[in-house]
Amino acid sequence: MGTRRHAWDTRRWLLVGVTTTLVVSALLSALGAWVFSHSTAVNGRLVDYSSPALIAAVRLETAYADQDAAVRGYVWTGDASLLDGYAMGRATEQEQAAVLRELFRDDPTASNELRVVQERARAWQDRVVRPVLAVPPGSEPPAEVRAAVADTSAYPALRTAAREQQHRLQRQRDSARADLQDVRDLRTWVFSGIALVVVGGAIMVFAGLRHGVTRPMSRLVADANAVAGGDFRHEITPTGPADLRALADAMEAMRRRLADELAFSDDTRRRLDEQATELRRSNADLEQFAYVASHDLQEPLRKIASFCRLLDKRYHGQLDERADRYLDFAVDGAVRMQTLIDDLLAFSRVGRSPATETSVDLNAVYETVIGDLDLAIRDAHAEVRHDPLPTVRGDRTQLSLVMQNLIANAVKFRKPDRPVRVSVEAEAMDGMWRISVSDDGIGIDPSQADRIFVIFQRLHTREAYSGNGMGLAMCKKIVEFHGGTIGLDPEYTTGTRIVFTLPSADGPDAERPGPETASERRTAHRGGKPRSLAEVPPPQP
Repeated sequence: MGTRRHAWDTRRWLLVGVTTTLVVSALLSALGAWVFSHSTAVNGRLVDYSSPALIAAVRLETAYADQDAAVRGYVWTGDASLLDGYAMGRATEQEQAAVLRELFRDDPTASNELRVVQERARAWQDRVVRPVLAVPPGSEPPAEVRAAVADTSAYPALRTAAREQQHRLQRQRDSARADLQDVRDLRTWVFSGIALVVVGGAIMVFAGLRHGVTRPMSRLVADANAVAGGDFRHEITPTGPADLRALADAMEAMRRRLADELAFSDDTRRRLDEQATELRRSNADLEQFAYVASHDLQEPLRKIASFCRLLDKRYHGQLDERADRYLDFAVDGAVRMQTLIDDLLAFSRVGRSPATETSVDLNAVYETVIGDLDLAIRDAHAEVRHDPLPTVRGDRTQLSLVMQNLIANAVKFRKPDRPVRVSVEAEAMDGMWRISVSDDGIGIDPSQADRIFVIFQRLHTREAYSGNGMGLAMCKKIVEFHGGTIGLDPEYTTGTRIVFTLPSADGPDAERPGPETASERRTAHRGGKPRSLAEVPPPQP
């Protein structure tokens, strides 16, 4: 039986409890309604029947007594004014008789008693009252009239019948009062019982909820808080109704899985820490090796390049054409190797030493880069324009390198039949700045979007376009070091668009450039002529 009770869920317990409460409430309401109705009926019988009937019967007897006194006084005194009292008694008799007939309409016994009283009243009136009323006022009543009045047999019989009626009505009223008192006592007991049942039911409901819901829920919450506090070895014990037990079982299963996952995570973290320590040591050794090896490689390369130039300078024209070409190859290879090593050193320095982070005005960076690329822009007859650029947080030198590589690539990878147009734009988005460098050059196949940012990866031969394939890889490393992203815009089909993001600088003036600079840039971009070869100032000697 206990197992079956434990199989009930909270909804079933509540349904049974509410149904029982409603049934008991309905029964108690019905009992209270019956008691109230019975009390009303008994009270109505006393107020509407017994008491009015007794009062009317007493008044009827009084009316007969008033008539008898008036008739006797008139006979013995001859005072005709006494007959007014008889008339009033007669009217009261008729009124109270009508009241009694109405009250006794459904009571045959009382109706018979009233009929007996009225018959004796008529007999008394026929024998005494009417002969007296027949005597003219001022006349001496005859002897037989005086004898009838002096007879004591007629009126006492009437009075006896009226008294018997009153005694029976008095007993009925006393019985009705006793019944009313009994009903009041019953009502008191019933409503006291209802109150006790309601209080007892409330106590039982409270105790049931506490035992079946509150206590198991409190224990479940305590177990859950213990687990949430970090004690993953604390077991969650299922108690209470079936649904709470199922919830506790589910939470226990979750606790076990979390404990297992935590143990696995701790072991994994320990191994990752060991691997990270080993990786940091390996990276430090590798960076040190690359740095030292690069420096050690530069000295022999400089010697090779120098001696090859000396050979070419001293013996050029004295050897055959093939020897001169071989010397050119040697010098060119040594120079390219030295350039590659320099780029490799610069690539390895990104992120290796702490960067100097300041607020960097990209407008100033842009102007510096355009000045550095002035000759290349003039040679390519390129048109370069830009939007007002923001102020960002970062290392000015490294961000200048990003801007220089992207603009230089845009100028270099142009179509041979027309000048290239380059545009630098900026857009604010969620605390970052989205900066794009667009051109209408030869473009890049979207399928190569990832490959172009890999070090030493080239999409064209060295004879077609110069370079060593490190520019975009360097840009990617710098941008990601600054917390941003960089990529190729595949939706831009009229050339190439490289998009990268940088975090906004702190401060109220970081989001947008100054008003004067912004106005000048906006005018140059929208209304003025684009910056081209003719507008680039000549380099200073």
